Amino acid sequence: MTEQELEHEEHSAPSINRMYESWFLEYASYVILERAVPAVEDGLKPVQRRILHAMKEMDDGRFNKVANIIGQTMQYHPHGDASIGDAITNLGQKDLLIDMQGNWGDIRTGDSAAAARYIEARPSKFALEVAFNNKTTEWQLSYDGRKNEPVTLPMKFPLLLAQGAEGIAVGLSTKILPHNFCEILDAAIKHLKGRKFELYPDFQTGGTIDVSNYNDGSRGGKVRVRVHIEELDKKTLLIKSVPYGVTTQQLIDSVLKANDSGKIKIKSITDNTAKDVELAVQLAPGVSSDQTIDALYAFTDCEISISPNACIIINEKPHFVGASDLLKYSVDHTKALLKRELEIKLKELEDDWHYSSLEKIFIEKRIYRDIEEETTWEGVLAAIDKGLKPYKKLFRREITQEDIVKLTEIRIKRISKFDSFKADEHIKATEENIAQTKHHIEHLTEFAIAYYEGLLKKYGKGKERQTEIKLFDTIQATKVAIANAKLYVNRKEGFIGTGLKKDEFVCDCSDIDNIIVFRKDGAMIVTKVADKTFVGKDIIHLDVFRKNDDRTTYNMMYMDGGSGVVYAKRFNVTGITRDKEYDLTKGNKGSKVMYFSANPNGEAEVVTVTLSPGSSARVKVFDFYFEELVIKGRSSQGNQVTKYPVRQIKFKEQGRSTLSAPRIWYDAQVGRLNTDGYGKLLGSFEQDDRILVFYKDGHYELTDFDLGNRYEVSQVLRIEKFNPEKVITAVYFDADKAQYSVKRFHIETQTLKSKFLFIKEGPKNKLELVTTDPHPIVTLRLGKKKADAREEMVDLTEKVNVSGWKAVGNKLSDKDLLDILFEEKEEEPETESKVEEAGPREADQHDDAPTLF
Repeated sequence: MTEQELEHEEHSAPSINRMYESWFLEYASYVILERAVPAVEDGLKPVQRRILHAMKEMDDGRFNKVANIIGQTMQYHPHGDASIGDAITNLGQKDLLIDMQGNWGDIRTGDSAAAARYIEARPSKFALEVAFNNKTTEWQLSYDGRKNEPVTLPMKFPLLLAQGAEGIAVGLSTKILPHNFCEILDAAIKHLKGRKFELYPDFQTGGTIDVSNYNDGSRGGKVRVRVHIEELDKKTLLIKSVPYGVTTQQLIDSVLKANDSGKIKIKSITDNTAKDVELAVQLAPGVSSDQTIDALYAFTDCEISISPNACIIINEKPHFVGASDLLKYSVDHTKALLKRELEIKLKELEDDWHYSSLEKIFIEKRIYRDIEEETTWEGVLAAIDKGLKPYKKLFRREITQEDIVKLTEIRIKRISKFDSFKADEHIKATEENIAQTKHHIEHLTEFAIAYYEGLLKKYGKGKERQTEIKLFDTIQATKVAIANAKLYVNRKEGFIGTGLKKDEFVCDCSDIDNIIVFRKDGAMIVTKVADKTFVGKDIIHLDVFRKNDDRTTYNMMYMDGGSGVVYAKRFNVTGITRDKEYDLTKGNKGSKVMYFSANPNGEAEVVTVTLSPGSSARVKVFDFYFEELVIKGRSSQGNQVTKYPVRQIKFKEQGRSTLSAPRIWYDAQVGRLNTDGYGKLLGSFEQDDRILVFYKDGHYELTDFDLGNRYEVSQVLRIEKFNPEKVITAVYFDADKAQYSVKRFHIETQTLKSKFLFIKEGPKNKLELVTTDPHPIVTLRLGKKKADAREEMVDLTEKVNVSGWKAVGNKLSDKDLLDILFEEKEEEPETESKVEEAGPREADQHDDAPTLF
C-alpha cells in the first residue's frame, strides 16, 4: 500500500465513524421525539396529535368512518395506515377523547376491533372542550409542506395522567400508568388551592392495587395489581377482573401453565366473560380454596407487578418525572392557556366595544353625510376623521385609518335600520363582559379552579374509581405451592432428590421447596430440591425446610471427637444460607451424632442413656429429660450429659411441648392471621381452638387458626377467639317490618368454614351490631328528626332471652328510632403465659449431670 493510500485510509476511518455516530443520534432523536415518547404540553405522541387534528378538521357533529379518518391523518403523518389505525383504536379504547360507534374490540379479552371501514368515530364533547383552540395553537408545516399542523394541542387537562402512555424508544422507554379522571381533577383543584394531594393509578379493568411502593410513579417505584376472586362455593372460584395489560386468554393460559407444572391443582377453568369478566375455576377434590387463591396470586397472572417509568418530552428533551410533577406542570400549563384565552377574548371584546361605539357615533351623528360631496378616497377618509374628531376622547384607544376604512363599508340598509337602543344594549353587555374578563385575569387561580370544577361536574359522572386500593399480604410461594413431587433419599451414599424412585421415600414436596439435611457427623445443609443432589454420606434426617419456623425444634445428642464428652442441645433453624454447610457440634474431628429428633411443636422427649460396661461410672443407665434444656440457636454447643463413653441412647417416652400455645393476631388491613404481632390480638390457641367471624350480611363462620386462612376485610364485622360459653347479642334491621330486632343466642354449629345466616332472611335485611359482651347496653336516639332526638339507654339482656341461633328475636323499640350507639369494652384476649423453659445452667457452667456415677 502506497503512502498516499495509507494517508487516505487514516483520514476516511474517523470520518466514517463520525458519520455513523451522527446517523445514530439523528435516528435515536427521531424515535424519541417523533414516535415513542409523549410531549408534556398535551400528553400526546405525534401520531395521536395528528389523528385528533384530522378528526377536528372533519368534525361536523356526525360520525366518520375510521378509514376516512386514517386517510385524512395520512396528510400529516408520514407512516403507513396500519400504525394510524392501531393508534386510533388505542385512543378510542381509553374512552375519553373519542366517541365510538361499532366494534372497537375489548381490552379485557384482547378481541381486536373490526376493520376500519366498519367502525366510526368523532371527537368527544370533552375533547372539543379541552383539546382545541385555533387561536392558542402553535402551528408548523406538515412533513410535505402542503398543510399546517399543530406543534402541540392546547390541552387544558392532565391527559397524560388520565390515559397513561407506553413506548419503547432508542436507549430509553416510558411507562406512565393511567389515573382516575375525577381524582386528577380533584388533585388539580387542591394544587391550585395550595393543598397537598396524592395520585394513584386506576385501571379500566378494575381489580385491586397495592400502591405502598408506587413512589409517585417515578423510576424505581412498583405497584402490585390483583384480580378480584370470589368463592362461589367450596368447589368453585370466580375471577371477576383482569390485571392491567393482561387479557382473559393470557390469564387462562397462565393458570393452565401453573396447573400443568403442579404449582396449583384445579379441575378446569371456564371463560364466562360477557358484559363483565368472569372466569370460573373448578377446584380439584380435597384442595383448599384459600390455598388455591394464594397460589393463583403467587404463580399466575392473577397478580402482576408493574414498574412505572414516567419519561416525557420537555423542551425537546426526554425527562424522568413523577406523577405529582406531571400534574403540577399540566395545571400550570392550563393556567397559562386560560390566561392566554382570556387575553385574546379581552382584546376581541375591546375591539368589539371600540367598533360598536364608533359605528353608533358615525350613524347617530350622521357623519356619513359629510362624505357625499367628496370626490377622492383620501377626501372621504379625511371627512370621516374630521367628523369623529369631537368624539375621540370618548374612546379607549386611538382611532386608526383601518377603523375609518371599516366605517365606509357599512351598507345603507344597515344605516337605515340602525336601532340606537339595541346598540346601547350591546355596548353595555360588552362592557360587562370586559369587566368580567378583566376580573378573571386578575383572579386567574380562582378562574382555573372554577374551570376544573366545571369539567368535573360535566364529565365526572360514570368515571368513578374502578380499581380498589388495598394493602396486599405477602404470599410466600413455598407455603402455597401444591406438593407436586416426591422426595427420596439414599442415606448411606448421601444422595437426595425427586428422581431416586428406587430409594427410600421421605415425603411429598413441591419443585420450589428447599430441603434441610442433617448428617451423622453433625453437619447440616439446606439445598433446593432437585432430581438428584449429593449432600454427604450418613444422612440421619431430612425434611422440607420452612423459613422462619420457630416452633419446629430439634433435639440432639452428640459425642465430641476431641474430648469424648457427650453433649445435648435443643435448637431451631429459622434462616440459613442455602448450600452452606453448618457444623452443629464443637467442630472437632471425629464428632458424631448419637441421638436426633425433629419435633414440629417443641416436644421434649425422654431418652435412656446407656454407658459402656467398662466405664467407671457408678450408674450406667439413666434417663435424660430434654425438657430441662433451653431452646437456643443452632450454633450453641449444648449442655454436657456425661464424660463417660456412651454405648447407646434410646427413645423412652414422648414428652410434652415446652412451647406456649401460639399467639394469633388478625390484621384487618389484609384480612389475614399472623404470629408477628400485626393487628388485633385474638389470643393463644391450642389445637382444638377456633375463630368466630361475624359478617356484615348477617352470617357467622367458625374457622381454624391456620395462617393461610383468608378473610374478606370489607365484609368482616367482628372476629374473635371462639368461646362456646359466651352469649351472642345481635341487632339487625328487619326490612319487611321496617323495625330493628334484637336476639341473643349461643353458637350451636361445629362445622368449620361454613357460613350460617343468623338474622332473618331478606335481601334488604342488614346486621347493625353484634357482640359477646355479657351485659350489652346500647344508646337509642329516638324522635322524628335528628335535631329533636332524645337518647335512651337500654340493656339488651332485658329485651330478649337467650334462644336458638335461628330465632327471629324481639322488636328493639316501639318508638321512632333514628340511631343505635354502642361502645363495647374490649376484653383482653385469653392468653396463657409462656411455659418457662427451666433447665440446667448453660453449658460452660453446667456440672456433669451424672457426677453421682
